[in-house]
Amino acid sequence: MAAPGRRKLEELSLDEFLAAGSDSEHDGGWEDEEDEEEEGGRALNGTARQRRPSGKAAQGLQARPGRKKGKASEHKDQLSRLKDRDPEFYKFLQENDRKLLDFDASDSSEEEEALHRPPDTLEEASDEDEDEDEEQEKVKRKKVSLIHVSLKMVEEWKKAAQRNLTPKLFHEITQAYKAAVATTKGDSGGDPSKFQVTDTAVFNALVSFCIRDLFHLLHKLLLPKAPKNKLKMVLPSTSPLWGKLRLDVKVYLGCTIQLLSCLTEASVGAAVLQHVNSTVPYYLSFPKQCRALLKQTITLWSTGEETVRVLAFLVLNKICRHKKEVYLSPLLKQMYIAFVKNSRFTSPNVLPMINFMQRTLTEMLALDSATSYQHSFIYIRQLAIHLRSAMTLRKKENFQSVYNWQYIHCLYFWCRVLSTIHPSEVMEPLIYPLTQVIIGCIKLVPTSRFYPLRMHCIRALTLLSQSTRTFIPVLPFILEVFQQVDFNKKPGRMSSKPINFAVILKLSNANLQEKAFRDGLIDQLYDLLLEYLHGQAHSIGFPELVLPTVIQLKSFLKECKVANYCRPMRQLLEKLQENSAHICSRRQRVTFGVASTAAVEQWEKQLKEEGTPLSRYYTQWKKLREKEIQLEISGKERLEDLNFPEIKRRRPDERKEEDKKEFKDLFELDSDSEEENGGFSVKGKGTASDDSSEASSKEFGEEDDDEEGNYEVEEDEEEELEEDSEAEAEEGREGAQRAQGAQQRRSCPRGLSRSDLQQLAQGGEDLVQDLEFSDED
Repeated sequence: MAAPGRRKLEELSLDEFLAAGSDSEHDGGWEDEEDEEEEGGRALNGTARQRRPSGKAAQGLQARPGRKKGKASEHKDQLSRLKDRDPEFYKFLQENDRKLLDFDASDSSEEEEALHRPPDTLEEASDEDEDEDEEQEKVKRKKVSLIHVSLKMVEEWKKAAQRNLTPKLFHEITQAYKAAVATTKGDSGGDPSKFQVTDTAVFNALVSFCIRDLFHLLHKLLLPKAPKNKLKMVLPSTSPLWGKLRLDVKVYLGCTIQLLSCLTEASVGAAVLQHVNSTVPYYLSFPKQCRALLKQTITLWSTGEETVRVLAFLVLNKICRHKKEVYLSPLLKQMYIAFVKNSRFTSPNVLPMINFMQRTLTEMLALDSATSYQHSFIYIRQLAIHLRSAMTLRKKENFQSVYNWQYIHCLYFWCRVLSTIHPSEVMEPLIYPLTQVIIGCIKLVPTSRFYPLRMHCIRALTLLSQSTRTFIPVLPFILEVFQQVDFNKKPGRMSSKPINFAVILKLSNANLQEKAFRDGLIDQLYDLLLEYLHGQAHSIGFPELVLPTVIQLKSFLKECKVANYCRPMRQLLEKLQENSAHICSRRQRVTFGVASTAAVEQWEKQLKEEGTPLSRYYTQWKKLREKEIQLEISGKERLEDLNFPEIKRRRPDERKEEDKKEFKDLFELDSDSEEENGGFSVKGKGTASDDSSEASSKEFGEEDDDEEGNYEVEEDEEEELEEDSEAEAEEGREGAQRAQGAQQRRSCPRGLSRSDLQQLAQGGEDLVQDLEFSDED
C-alpha cells in the first residue's frame, strides 16, 4: 500500500525512478524508517480490522513487527501509535492479549541474540522417518487394551440380535467379526478393532453366527416389508436406517471378501459363497467392494473345487444380471483370461472343469449380444493373427503358439458361443472367420502325428455346422486320413493300453507304430463320420453330399484286410446307403422345384421331425456310447477303491546277485553257466521296432523331432505320452543286448566239472605257449 504524498510508479520519469530506487537501496535515516513503520502500521490496521473477531490476529501481530528492524523499542512505538489510529482494536488487544501491550524493551538485545536463525539449506524429511512414525503410531495403538472375545459374549450377541438388532449392536458384532477375520491373513488395514479373537472355538462360533443369521436379521431391520415384485432386487440403500449402518456394512463386506480369499476347505468356502450370494444387493451398494468381490470370485470360478466353482458362477451371474451395463464387459474380459490361463494342461481329470468353464462363460456372453460381439471379434481376430504368423514365418515358436491346448480350447469355446447364441444377427458374421481359422489350423501341419488335434478341430466344426445350420465342408478332412494311413501294415510294437485321443494333441513316432494307434483311429473316424452325417441326415441333398464318403469307404473295404477295421466301416456304409435311398424315395414325390427355398426348408423340417434311418441309428449308438463311457469311468473308480497290493518285481540282475550271495559255495564253479541262462528279455525285437518306427515316420512325412512340422507344443504334457514308449524301447534294446551277450558267452568254452578237472590234472602234459617278453621285463 503506497504512502500518501508519493506518486504512482507510472507517473515517474526514468530519472525520478532511478533516483527513487537508489534511495531505497541504501539505509535511510530515521524519517525513512518512520515512513516504513507508518506503512506497516496501516497494513496492520487493515488486517486487524478484517480479522478482529478471531484471537489469532493478535498472535500474528506478535511476530510481525520485529521482522522489519528487529528492535523491541520500535515495536513498542508502533503499538503506541496504534492507540491513536485504531482505538477499537487497541481496546480489543487490552482485553484479550495484555502481554502484547506490556512489552518490555529492556532486554531487547538479549532477545535478538536468542532468536533462532534458520540455516541456508533445509533438510527434507525422508520416507524412512515417515515409516518410523507410522510404526510408532501402530505400536501406540496396539498398547491400547483389547477386549478378548469369548463364547459367552458371542452367545449374548446372538440372543440380543434375535430379540432386537440395533445399529450399536451391529457395530459391536462387526468389529468382533473384523478381529476374527484379521487372524486369518494379518491385519486388514484401516482402523484396528477393539476386540481380539484368539480361540479357535470363538472364531468358528462368531463366523458361523455372522454367515448364517446376522444378515438375515439385518435385512429384516432395513427392509421390514417384502417387495411386491419378488423378481426385482431392492437395494438396502433405500432404507431410512441405511445411513446409520452403512459404514459397518461396508467393513463387514470387506472382511467377508478377505475371509473368502483365505479359505482352503471346500465345504467352508461353499458356505461363505452361499452367504455372499444372498448379500449381493449389499455389494451392489458399494462399487469398490463389488469389484473386489468379482476379482476374488473369478479366481474361485477358475481354480476352485467343483461345488465352489458352481457357487462362484452363481454370484458372478447374479451381479451381472442386475448391473449389466457396469460390470459385464470387464467381467467377460477377466473370465476369458482366467479360462485361457487354466486350460493350458488337459487330462481326464481336468477336462470336465474346462468344459464347465466353457459352458458358464458362454452363458455370461449370452446375457448381451452387443457386448459379446466386441469381445468375440477381438479374441477371434487374435487367434487369426497367431495362425497367420505361423503360416508365414514357419518357425517353431510360431507353430507352438497355435498347436497347443490353449489355442484349441479357445477355438472350441468360440464355436460353442456362436452355437449357443444362434440365431443372432449380431454374432452371425463371426461364423465365417472362425471357420476359416479352424480350417487353417488343420492345414498348418497336416501330418499323422497331429491327428488328435485334427479330431478336435473337426468336432468344433461339426458343432458349429449343426447348431447354426451352416454348411461347412468337414468330410474331406476326415476322408483324407483313409488315404494317408496304411491299415494293413503290421504294427511295429504292441501297446499295453489304448490311446485316449480326447486328452492329447500329438502322437510320438513310437505311438504311430502301435496297434492301439490304428484301433483308436478307426473308432475316431467312425464317430466323426457318424456325428457329422447325422446332422445332415434330413437334408434334401444328402445322397449327393454323401457320395464321396461312400466311394472312399468302398475303396477302404476293398483294400483293408483287417476284419476288426472293416466291420464298423461296412456297417456305417450300409446305414449311409439306406439313408440315401430313403431321401431319394421321399424327394421323388415332391412337387416343388429346387429354387423354392421356403418349400425345401419346410420339407427338411418335416423329415427331421419324422426321423430318418441314420438319425434313429445315431440315437441308439449315442446311448450305447454314453454307457460305455460311464462303465469305463466307474470301472476306473472301482479299481482305485480296491487298493490292490503293489507287486514289486525285481530285475534279473538283482536276483542273480542275491542267489550268488546265498549259494556262493554251492554254485561257485557254475557261475558262468548261470549267466548264460539269465538276462533274457521277452521284448527282444526292440531295435526292429525302432527301425520300423523311423521308416514309418519317413513314410508319413515325419523324420525327426527337430524337423519342421514335429513340434513339442506342450513338453509337460507329452512327457507322459512318450514315457511309456521310450521305456519300452529302452527295455527292448537292453533285452537285445543281453541276448547278444548270452550268444557270445555260449560261444566261449563252458566251465569244467570236478571230474573233468581231476582227469585233466592227471592227464598228459600241459600245453605251454611261448611268450614274448619286452625289454622292460
